[in-house]
Amino acid sequence: MPSILDVAKRAGVAPTTAKRAIHEPHLLAPETLARVRRAIEELGYEPDQVAGGLRRGRTQTLGLMVGNIMEPFFASLVRTIAHAAQGRGYALIVTDSEYDTKVELANLRVLYGHRVSGLIIRSGYGQPNLDYLKRMRERGTYILEIDYFYPDSPFGHVMLDNEGCVFEGVRYLYSLGHRRIAALGSYDPLYHPEERSRSFPKALESVGLPLIEAYQRVILLTEPEAYKLTLELMRLPEPPTAIFSLNGTEAAGAFRAIRELGLRIPDDVSLLTFDNYSWTALVTPPLDVIEQPIEEMGLAAVEIVLDAVENRTLDKVVRKRFPGRLIKRGSCAPPKHA
Repeated sequence: MPSILDVAKRAGVAPTTAKRAIHEPHLLAPETLARVRRAIEELGYEPDQVAGGLRRGRTQTLGLMVGNIMEPFFASLVRTIAHAAQGRGYALIVTDSEYDTKVELANLRVLYGHRVSGLIIRSGYGQPNLDYLKRMRERGTYILEIDYFYPDSPFGHVMLDNEGCVFEGVRYLYSLGHRRIAALGSYDPLYHPEERSRSFPKALESVGLPLIEAYQRVILLTEPEAYKLTLELMRLPEPPTAIFSLNGTEAAGAFRAIRELGLRIPDDVSLLTFDNYSWTALVTPPLDVIEQPIEEMGLAAVEIVLDAVENRTLDKVVRKRFPGRLIKRGSCAPPKHA
């Protein structure tokens, strides 16, 4: 295989100049850069990113770890971040943790072995991997959390304003006349310590409503568990008049359960959900949603990470929140049976 020395010889430049054409092209005169690039193309030279990364302590590679790559939110996030990274000359290694910090740690070891320059991570649930993430930062990787962050995390993050969105959703349902509102999942500091379920009781209190104990269940925010919980809730002697789904995956389970029970949306129960997934606009009735600005969040994450990587400010902490957008389509209406 051709080496960088072969490229330098073909282009008639010093080896350091040939290397600079790959890693710091802006420092070369246009004519010199063109000669080196022509030599690279003629020889079919491919730089060894891992070897180069070992010498420099980092590579032109970013890592991205999501919760579940099958979920539309994360699929869209991956696409946005991949395109943005590529546009800046960086490759992207993508993996998912299934929200499990044990799986997360195994993936972190792989990403560390690849000497990624920056890591965008949707942290999982379970024993935090903060010590390992700090170790990665000490070795030259910039860390940014996205969508969820570890309690007491020292790293920056890019997040939806979850609390603000929950408050807006509850106020919306309350304004329609709902007084029995159920969220699909209760907060638990160990099993499921996420912001939306944690904010829900405070949002109820803000409009003068109590937390109804009969509606409380700690579940994973998945379609099967949301399906089972919706069945339980709607079979209660006093079922909720409105269900607040905490993500789009849960909404699919809730929608299926309501239909199987022979109930109508919104005549028998209103349904509001996070996430503007494509299917939510195609069902009858189309669902009211709180849309996350996924593209803006992904672009902001890449900008924060690459700014830190390229300026070697690995201790810089940036914490950014984005507002959601309530889209009303017809799945929420005043309750007929209060």
